[in-house]
Amino acid sequence: MAPATSNGASPELPRSGAAPLVSLRQVSKDYGRVHALDAVTIDLLPGEVHCLAGENGAGKSTLIKVLTGAVPRTSGDYLVGGDDVPVQVSPTQMRDRGIGVVYQELSLFPELSVLDNLLMGSYSSVGGYLRGARNRETAREHLRRVGLEDLSLHALVSDLPTATRQLVEIARVLGHEADLVIFDEPTTALSEHEAGELLSRIAQLRDAGIGILYVTHRIEEMFEIGDRVSVMRDGRLVETNPMSHYTPESLVEAMVGRSLEDLYPGERTQPGEPVLELDELGVAGYARPVSLTVRGGEIVGVAGLLGSGRSEILRAAFGADPSSGGRVRVAGRDANVSRPGAAAASGIGMLTEDRKESGIFPELSIRENITVAGYRGIGRAGWLSGRRIDQYVEKALRGLRVKYNSLDDPITSLSGGNQQKVLIARWMGLGARALLLDEPTKGVDVGAKADIYAAIAEMAANGMGFLVVSSYLPELIGLCDRILVVKDHAIVADLRADEATEESIMQLASIDTAHAFAPEDLTSSITAISGTEADDGR
Repeated sequence: MAPATSNGASPELPRSGAAPLVSLRQVSKDYGRVHALDAVTIDLLPGEVHCLAGENGAGKSTLIKVLTGAVPRTSGDYLVGGDDVPVQVSPTQMRDRGIGVVYQELSLFPELSVLDNLLMGSYSSVGGYLRGARNRETAREHLRRVGLEDLSLHALVSDLPTATRQLVEIARVLGHEADLVIFDEPTTALSEHEAGELLSRIAQLRDAGIGILYVTHRIEEMFEIGDRVSVMRDGRLVETNPMSHYTPESLVEAMVGRSLEDLYPGERTQPGEPVLELDELGVAGYARPVSLTVRGGEIVGVAGLLGSGRSEILRAAFGADPSSGGRVRVAGRDANVSRPGAAAASGIGMLTEDRKESGIFPELSIRENITVAGYRGIGRAGWLSGRRIDQYVEKALRGLRVKYNSLDDPITSLSGGNQQKVLIARWMGLGARALLLDEPTKGVDVGAKADIYAAIAEMAANGMGFLVVSSYLPELIGLCDRILVVKDHAIVADLRADEATEESIMQLASIDTAHAFAPEDLTSSITAISGTEADDGR
């Protein structure tokens, strides 16, 4: 890898002689004593996709806000086309200077037509009358630039697929004559195919001379589309280089400031007695009942294709979905899983795939999100003591490395990774013996992933058992002791994680069960479950 620049300036320019569209020189942004941006210097060029990499909390969002005029910088110089930008400037003024942005959460009006969304605030009129033909042609020209020339101008945005809405949003931004377009996590809600189509459109914009600042957690997208990348860490821009100077591993290491060898926990002790047992449990969609065992100190993964029935096992064990017949035991005692509250009281906890919808309470503080289900255990004789609450929260957060300014801040002020750690803390406070995790690191940056893995390993070392569903196979192999493979709503294999490979797992998850097999060196560690209790793999 070539030496990184110390101040974030470009080591080489992909377009010979190209003058920067945007330049920041030693730009800082402070919120009280918090340095959200610390002396950032960067050039953004025409005809280039410049990626911005970094963990949550690294300063990427603040940088976008400064560039778009959403917040004023505290110090430093900001130039667009060589002209100074005043400290106090509005997003509308920056839009008029050619800076456009497409956020993860789209700003379209869903109940209005495509035409109205494209030309909102910029309709052509004469004498108070709209020029219909001129406006329609202008709108069609905007759509042509993103490959939507056949889209009906009268279609309601609410009726469009998510990927098409994204392109309409881009067309609207380009309609304001944007020279630089900032993309903030644009593929989060898209399928793999839709994301590929969007990246192709962005590449076409680059080839047309538009400058692109591309922000994403998806490392593979940076390598697919990026020309250069700047890495941010703790509010500082620590290096800028051409994408060709990195491998995915070296880029992640630059983002987190440590080796990837430290990402997953190391060797753990032998598991203890069972803490979670499903005994012939009738799970929705499964033709045969499910039996499995998770021991204290053990992390068991659940792998399978989307729709295979992975999450249904967790939901049935937690009482989120009704189960028919069978038993669930926690630490050898029968557990009531008729509803989630009863399952929680029995010592089972669960983190769902969508923390925003069914995990966090967005209107509550960080402290309240941790204690919301534990007040009965905190109070005495109906009284709540502030000191006891603080002790409860401190104990629940121990070892999780949650980054926050104040426990009284709303939980929405935290990054996705820190929100997930707060949810783990909630179950720690409640004393859960077994924790069910459904896609625990979805939407979480790699640094926070390492913290979550370490927290899971520490809790397992203290005797907790885990059942983990994940679509990311390296995560299951690196984190878990065993991996159950699910196909067509049936557990078809039980693998030792230290002998499993991505290829063997995918083979079992995708081929016809009647012909399922694993590589020869895995044969001894694969157990067909077929409705009976899984071997513990040890």
